[in-house]
Amino acid sequence: MLQPRSHGSPSPAVAAGIVIGMLAMIIIPAAITLHSVSAPGTLNVGTNPSPHGYTWSLLLFIVPILVIAVWFLPSEGLEIPQRAFRWTIGILVPLGWLLDIIFARWFFCYPNSKATLGIPAPAFGHPVPVEEYVFYFTGFVVVLLLYVWLSEYWLAAYSVPDYPGEARSMRRLLHFHPTSLILAAILIGVAWFYKKHFAAVADREGFPGYFAFLVAGALIPAMSFYPIARRFINWRAFSLTVFFMLLVSELWEATLSLPYGWWGFQHRQMIGLFVGAWSNLPIEEVFVWIAVTYATTIVFEVVKIWQASERTAKEAFLGSPS
Repeated sequence: MLQPRSHGSPSPAVAAGIVIGMLAMIIIPAAITLHSVSAPGTLNVGTNPSPHGYTWSLLLFIVPILVIAVWFLPSEGLEIPQRAFRWTIGILVPLGWLLDIIFARWFFCYPNSKATLGIPAPAFGHPVPVEEYVFYFTGFVVVLLLYVWLSEYWLAAYSVPDYPGEARSMRRLLHFHPTSLILAAILIGVAWFYKKHFAAVADREGFPGYFAFLVAGALIPAMSFYPIARRFINWRAFSLTVFFMLLVSELWEATLSLPYGWWGFQHRQMIGLFVGAWSNLPIEEVFVWIAVTYATTIVFEVVKIWQASERTAKEAFLGSPS
């Protein structure tokens, strides 16, 4: 009698490729369909169409945080690696805030002040709504909590079984990944070329700075740690986290934030490729939370490996002296 064939778990390289394929099979047909809209409709709104709408919309992140932290994790008796969690949030949240503090005056605008509490938060050039800082903080927290819960419980069968043992076997965490550097250079180069030669004439001035920031934020951790982190990433948990964040972010961007003026984008710093059917949403916003999830997962796994190895930071990242 024939026995069922066991396929086992794919290699990290194959798993990463599968995740890319899963994203492509959604993004490509969606892009073709959206591009078919040759005469996008416009939404006519009054002077205050969404009172405190941006403020209330933060529940899209806050509610999942509360559900996972207060219900899902305790109900299963799961303990998250708290030190790795705190280190990851402490590293990444300031990067999100940096986007507002330094670059908001070039990248973003906030035309509907009545959609916020009206509390200004500091940033170079001009203040931003305080909701922006809550947005980035809760965004990174929900990404990390969701990935942790999925990898530790819902999809725990696909995590590294002997995490401490394998972590201690790693000679050093810092490994240069040239593919990530090459990919970053290609992506930024293609974005610049498109802006200068294919974007609408009015959008050809400037540089795709927002896209360059996103690429750097996503791929700098990969340039330094991907060769080690890929073995420890739970790719199934990562893929589900990406799809959750992509769904929430496009709901937020396409149906709420842009149509109702919660925030907008300065075209001079965009690639110049916009989704007309989604209120001229810059293509950068389709990929922002994919980049965030990728960077968050790598940073978390690297910090978790360091903590599990029970070595000092210098020995874990650079290796023990021979």
